[in-house]
Amino acid sequence: MATWTNDELAKIGTAEELQLASLREDGKLRKPVTIWVVRVDNDIFVRAYKGRTGAWFRSTLVRHEGHILTGGIDKDVTFVEEADAEINTQIDVAYRTKYRQYDAQYVDPMVAPQAKAATIKLVPR
Repeated sequence: MATWTNDELAKIGTAEELQLASLREDGKLRKPVTIWVVRVDNDIFVRAYKGRTGAWFRSTLVRHEGHILTGGIDKDVTFVEEADAEINTQIDVAYRTKYRQYDAQYVDPMVAPQAKAATIKLVPR
């Protein structure tokens, strides 16, 4: 399995937002969505604040592949669902720390059970 370089981890981890596009069944990229992104150790994660019913999240489950663009990184990725409770707790901390300057009305949904159930690890391809 491919891994992120230190430079990629630094750039993605400090980026405020990420453009994410999933692959359709026909192999074409969907329109990108802008979402928050966090780093935990050497992994990159995103969450759907609407949970598993969110359109962009559901689209990642079609082929589990897509593309990201942020912080000068333009990369094909694999989407891997993350359900480990311990890792999700670390992701909660990362969201609260990175986005602490925002009102709780924006951060709280990202650490709510609904969003935790829609946590995706981005793995470079």
